[in-house]
Amino acid sequence: MKKENLKEIVSRDGHCFGCSQQNPYGLKMRFYSDETVLYSWLSVPDHLCGWNGVVHGGVLSTILDEIMSWTAIYNLHRIVMTKTMTVDFFKPVYIKEELKVEGRVIEQTSKREVVLEGKIYKADGVLCAQTCGTFAMFTAKAVNRMNIMPPEVLDSFAWIVDQ
Repeated sequence: MKKENLKEIVSRDGHCFGCSQQNPYGLKMRFYSDETVLYSWLSVPDHLCGWNGVVHGGVLSTILDEIMSWTAIYNLHRIVMTKTMTVDFFKPVYIKEELKVEGRVIEQTSKREVVLEGKIYKADGVLCAQTCGTFAMFTAKAVNRMNIMPPEVLDSFAWIVDQ
């Protein structure tokens, strides 16, 4: 799958560590969809280095959390927050290594909860880490009422229908 053949989903958040293009310390993740799977291609920058050039598991977990969240935002038209996630690490990932990340909806278990999956692959297709997580889903009205997202960012999600 090549990103040139996919729809790009743009984050308008100026602060998010995962998806903001303006956060100088963040991952600057961009997202692309084939209407079922959400993808992101990235390499982890030098300043997030762990031992001997290996990417810290917490950074990999953040990448997986971000792909799952955006999968729900795009595919289910809901804002989500992580309730639980379990991560399995299979291979080390190194700084500046090209990665492909995938997110999928596994099951919407209720009106307010969804199970999602995320995977990180090296450029050669080797699976490095995967996760399964349960996320709480919120309507735009609930997000506004809870004040968990700046209004200008929430406004950028105008395509999310309150359900």
